[in-house]
Amino acid sequence: AYIRTKDKAEHGLYAEEGSPGEYASDRVSSNVDSAAHEAVYQFDKQGRKGVKTTKENISKVKENLQKRKAAAEQPKKQAEKRAAQQTGQRAGPHTVDRLSEPVKTVRQEPGTVKTLDRSRKSIKTVDRSRKTIKQASSTAKGTVKTTSKSIKTAEKTAKASIKTTQQAAKTAQRTAQATARAARAAAHAARTAARAAATAARVAVKATIAAVKAIIAATKALVAAIAAGGWVAVLVIVVICLIGMILGSCFGIFFSGEDSGTGQTIRTAVQEVNTEYEERLEETKTSHTHDVLEMSGSRAVWKEVLAVYAVKTTTDPNNAQEVATMDDSKKQLLKDIFWEMNEISFRTESKTETVIEETDDGNGNIVETETTVTRTYLYITISHKTAEEMADQYGFNEDQREQMAELLADENNSLWSQVLYGITEGDGEIVTVALSQVGNVGGEPYWSWYGFGSRVEWCACFVSWCANECGYIEAGVIPKFAGCVQGSQWFKDRGLWQDRNFEPSAGQIIFFDWEGDGVTDHVGIVERVENGTVYTVEGNSGDACRQNSYSIGSSVIYGYGCPAY
Repeated sequence: AYIRTKDKAEHGLYAEEGSPGEYASDRVSSNVDSAAHEAVYQFDKQGRKGVKTTKENISKVKENLQKRKAAAEQPKKQAEKRAAQQTGQRAGPHTVDRLSEPVKTVRQEPGTVKTLDRSRKSIKTVDRSRKTIKQASSTAKGTVKTTSKSIKTAEKTAKASIKTTQQAAKTAQRTAQATARAARAAAHAARTAARAAATAARVAVKATIAAVKAIIAATKALVAAIAAGGWVAVLVIVVICLIGMILGSCFGIFFSGEDSGTGQTIRTAVQEVNTEYEERLEETKTSHTHDVLEMSGSRAVWKEVLAVYAVKTTTDPNNAQEVATMDDSKKQLLKDIFWEMNEISFRTESKTETVIEETDDGNGNIVETETTVTRTYLYITISHKTAEEMADQYGFNEDQREQMAELLADENNSLWSQVLYGITEGDGEIVTVALSQVGNVGGEPYWSWYGFGSRVEWCACFVSWCANECGYIEAGVIPKFAGCVQGSQWFKDRGLWQDRNFEPSAGQIIFFDWEGDGVTDHVGIVERVENGTVYTVEGNSGDACRQNSYSIGSSVIYGYGCPAY
């Protein structure tokens, strides 16, 4: 803030103005001085103009007076000239001098009386002209006096106006100075605030440096702890830090297996969606009358569904949310994504077929009878979209696709097992794979993988497929088998067999004997054991992958194969 204030001040002031206050003072003072000077100039201009006009009038009056005086003196001069000429002719050169003598002297010369009278008349005329000149001069002097008074009055008025303007200018200047002082005070306050901000910034920088030093010191302490053998404590610290970093990202899905206080986890949400899926599938079966049911297709793997859900939810530009916890709104988001990835379709078809029936003729002979029957077939198809297809549908960018790929990496399978099924043992990987197939019907992915061209009883094919997904067949841990008898015998031959009363663990292979004849005819994978109950995942259970449960020691259990994981 201080730097910005300084920059604005340096760009907004003249070189000689050192602060915003001085700048404001100079601008106001300059405006006031300009106004005052302009007013004085105008009054002075008008005064000078009046004085000039008055002087011009006086000059004109003086010229007129001089002209009148000259005109008045001209008759006098002419009369004197004529009188002198007449006197010189009659009385000689001394006549003029005698005019000033007493009249009686003149009377002694009768011939000069008329001439004297004429001179007196001429003198009277001159006197009248002098009076006229005096009157004109007096009038001119009065005019001059009046004009002088007008000039003085105009000068006084101009001076008074100038004084008023100067006072107004001084008042404006005082106001400007007061404003400038206020501006300087504001600038000072701004500088103070800027200094305070700068001080705070320096304090923050020092605090940051201190934090960095503390981190460096902590790192050194961790290194020292590792060197001293305190790796367990260091590992705990590192784990906590990693948890804090990924909790708000899409990888927070791996922390959603625990209840955070809402009474819901990702596992309970998955179970609820699975139940809804089974109900829709069963409703499709029961709502359409049929003689033969054929189901095919497979449901999306839950790991892929959750990966899409995690990336989409945490990177939503309009309403990004964490996925480490579960609530009703997030569960609805998960359901929406699940049903966008999975679709149940069906159709019915009537077929007329020839059926061969075998009967006993009563003599121990088997008789075959051909009959023609019309049957209604119900075809149910489960189709799904992969995670990549959903990424295309949602328009995921490169970063979102990379996050999804990281979530689906094989090294995270054990994490998915913990999140989805609460399995923490190392041999729980096969359980994870098996559970991901729950809901698939018809068994086509499994028996076609095994090599069959058409449907067969596929429970053993399903177990083999799951084992192959984990690499257990190649490792020699579980055999590839399509018949239950061959599978159970493989474990017996290697001493990896336990009877029905055994309490199994997750990942072990369970064999069933439905008829109690000592021959196994069904197989599945143990999911977990809780409170005397064995929970399983089985293929071809009602022509679908399902979860079932049995009590330990149940009569339908033939025994357990125990792979050497």
